[in-house]
Amino acid sequence: MRLDPALAALAARTKGFMPEDEAAALRQAAATAAPGLWLEIGTYCGKSTVHLGAVAAARGSHLVTLDHHHGSEENQPGWQWHDHSLIDPRTGRLDTLPSLRHTLADAGLEDAVSVLVATTQQVAPWWTTPLTLLFLDGNHTDDVAQHDYAAFSRHLLPGGVLAVHDVFPDPRDGGAAPWHVVQRALDEGTFTQVGERGSLRLLRRISPVP
Repeated sequence: MRLDPALAALAARTKGFMPEDEAAALRQAAATAAPGLWLEIGTYCGKSTVHLGAVAAARGSHLVTLDHHHGSEENQPGWQWHDHSLIDPRTGRLDTLPSLRHTLADAGLEDAVSVLVATTQQVAPWWTTPLTLLFLDGNHTDDVAQHDYAAFSRHLLPGGVLAVHDVFPDPRDGGAAPWHVVQRALDEGTFTQVGERGSLRLLRRISPVP
């Protein structure tokens, strides 16, 4: 699915870590997902949210994007991907929520996207809604990545799309946690891989959770 030029320009200038070829593959996969509720874990400033939200709006789906908005480890001061402009001067903490709000307003996607500000550990115990698409792009430590997969993939309906970002078989290229998630999903036999582009892996649920 091609993105409207104005939205494409907005996504391109929005801070984030998804190359355009991976974003295009994500949109294409999302276009095959059944209408329903979609969940994005890991929002940052909303770059991938624009891509997914545009497809959700066109498909009659609704996207929930979940993030605590204080950044992952690599976004903190002294780390490689720290952006000082995202520090809240009042709290001294990284806060990407204002940037996301501006992104969604500029994109005209506020009706198609719900913003959930929390950790996945806070949300997982009460989340019960079935999903037709799940995009995992949150914290990349093994503990949290495995938690997010276990807690939310069980809500993905048969035929649903599971997209995992920052998948690197060689941990020297970017960490191994998302790679371990993909391997677990395949080893469990409930998913099959249907595509990949760069560090993005695309899977489809082939059976219900036992």
